[in-house]
Amino acid sequence: MGLKSAQQIWETALGELQLQVSKQNYRTWLEKTVGLSYEDNTIIIGAPNTFTTEYLDKKLRSLVEKTLIGLTAADIKLVFQVNNCHQGLPENDGSHTKADATITSRRAMFNERYTFDSFVAGNCNQLARSAALAVAENPGQQYNPLFIYGGVGLGKTHLLQAIGLAALARHRNVLFVSAEKYTNEFVTALREGKTKDFHSKYRNVDILLVDDIRFISGKEQTEESFFYTFNELHNANRQIVISSDLPPKSLPLLQKRLRSRFEGGLVATVEPPDFETRRAILHNKAELQGVVIPAEALDVIAQPAEQSIRQLEGLLNRVIAFSRLVRAEITPGLAARAITDIADGKTRATPPTTKVVIQAVADSFSLTADDITARKRDKQTILARQIAMYLLRQETNCSFAQIGQELGGRDHSTVIHACERISTELASNNPLKAKLADALSRLRSG
Repeated sequence: MGLKSAQQIWETALGELQLQVSKQNYRTWLEKTVGLSYEDNTIIIGAPNTFTTEYLDKKLRSLVEKTLIGLTAADIKLVFQVNNCHQGLPENDGSHTKADATITSRRAMFNERYTFDSFVAGNCNQLARSAALAVAENPGQQYNPLFIYGGVGLGKTHLLQAIGLAALARHRNVLFVSAEKYTNEFVTALREGKTKDFHSKYRNVDILLVDDIRFISGKEQTEESFFYTFNELHNANRQIVISSDLPPKSLPLLQKRLRSRFEGGLVATVEPPDFETRRAILHNKAELQGVVIPAEALDVIAQPAEQSIRQLEGLLNRVIAFSRLVRAEITPGLAARAITDIADGKTRATPPTTKVVIQAVADSFSLTADDITARKRDKQTILARQIAMYLLRQETNCSFAQIGQELGGRDHSTVIHACERISTELASNNPLKAKLADALSRLRSG
């Protein structure tokens, strides 16, 4: 069959896939794909860039194959490849090979959920979002540096990640790093005599994204290194984006010359969301999970004031998990029950400590806390560790990176994968539901 038949099959498949994935996932990964050819039961699907083909192959292959087999009644072999003619791009003459390799090697830094489309804008963050979008589209041209500050869990990292994902899609050489990781790498480079390689890594990028810059305050050698890295990038019109919990003028122990450079671009704040923004955020995050929640129930979850976005997400996930555990539809009453501490009938004011959560999971599996945080790889311990990661994300204010550190120094991407796996399997895995319910019960009564 020719190209026309391939495209007809794929358009039909897209119609079904649109009903099976979230709106955000469809728009990000499937909407711009095309059917290129269909011959000998092999169908080739074209995507706009390497980043998209690799995501489709890794995350959506089984779903797409199942859909195509249902449509063709054939044992389909599925191939994803970059469509060089997509959106008017010239045929690949090999000049993008290096750029594609860079994208592939660095995409692990980013969470594909943290896009501009999934960031809910409101009066609390409109300037920061607009500036972030501007630097993603035209890096180094305006707002350089862009300094985003605000409290914990208000979306600073989301915006940095969104810039990075947008830059990767445009084949930009982008690097995302926490200030803590930058510091650790610099110390290692000093110790091993590899500062030249270290500086080359950070000074030969189109966009440098640095999360939580406060960490370098007072670390004289690290500040010195970052000062010269900043200057070299800025002088070459390379984009620099920095996040912090405080504005530059309030950062303790930071060198005056660095503070002055941070203030030389645009300083934008993200503030706690108002009620309407909180409700919009909840609606958006529920939609991304494919869960329908009545407006009245969303109002219950959004009602407590001064919540961070991270806390909102935690409450939403608790409501969804609770509804699955008790096998009941989400109503305002169920939402109120889910976000109320079962033990004393009061809303939990203080989240449990990480040690308490890990111990509750360990007790549920008849393990020790050390078993979970160590490197044991048997099936039971791995499951316990993933449940611990999931509960730490839901029950505490810890970031993915902090959870990884609490569980033996694991990478944040490992934590993200574990949380996504547990969240997905809760819908159909009854033994997993039982284990999670037992761990939650121990946590509540602890």
